[in-house]
Parts: sequence; C-alpha cells; structure tokens
Amino acid sequence: MKRIEVDIRVPNQTRYLSLIGKIGEDVARTLRSYRGDREELAYHINLVLTEAMTNAIHHANEGDPEKEVHITIAIINDCLSIKVYDEGQGFDVSALDPVKGSEIPEHGRGVYIIRSLMDRVCYRRLEEGHVLEMEKNLT
Repeated sequence: MKRIEVDIRVPNQTRYLSLIGKIGEDVARTLRSYRGDREELAYHINLVLTEAMTNAIHHANEGDPEKEVHITIAIINDCLSIKVYDEGQGFDVSALDPVKGSEIPEHGRGVYIIRSLMDRVCYRRLEEGHVLEMEKNLT
C-alpha cells in the first residue's frame, strides 16, 4: 500500500491560504505513478484547498480568530483524500445550487468548483464542528 499523509492546523486566517495551497501542489507533484498531468492536478488541488479553506474561515468559522482550520491531505493507494475541518455551525452543502443557466453566482462558486474538480464531495457534522471531505481518483 502506498500512503502519504499530511496533517496541518492553522489559525482561522486567510494569510495561510497560499501556504496550504502550495503544500497541496507539492503533494500532487510527488505522485510519480499518476498518469495524468501532474501540473494540472497540482493546480486543481491548490484551487480546491483554497476554496474549501476560504469557506471554512469566512462562513463556517465566521472569521473568528480564536478558531482554527484543520486540514488533512492523504494519498492511499490510488485515491487522494482532502479533509477540511471547521469549528462552525455548518450548512447544507446539498442545498446550494451554484449553477443557474450558464452563470455561477457569487455564493456557491467555491462549492461548484470543488464539486467539478473532485470525484466525491461530502460535508458532515462532527462532535465539534464539521468536515468537508473531498476525494479524487488518481487512476
């Protein structure tokens, strides 16, 4: 079994977005067995991490500097798993309908991007907060 796992906790501040995105890019670039374009995958991982963290910071954690965002990035065999944990009240991700015709409205844009780039996305309640789980098949 091939396994890589990165576990990061950062304060609830947007200044950490580029750092986390860069870590995601670097993980994607290490996937020597990935048959697709690793640079494109790296860009996509940066984008979904940035969108998910922005949602966690601004919406779930409501900008509260006392809260934190917890991120795990794991590769187990041929699956990339990203989890973004927040300490907020949560929202119904399935209730967002970000596509109306051909336009993507301001609210829901991040969720739309994440859903379009990842193979599986779910948002669920935990004892203390919520987790956005995203998976990408690498085969």
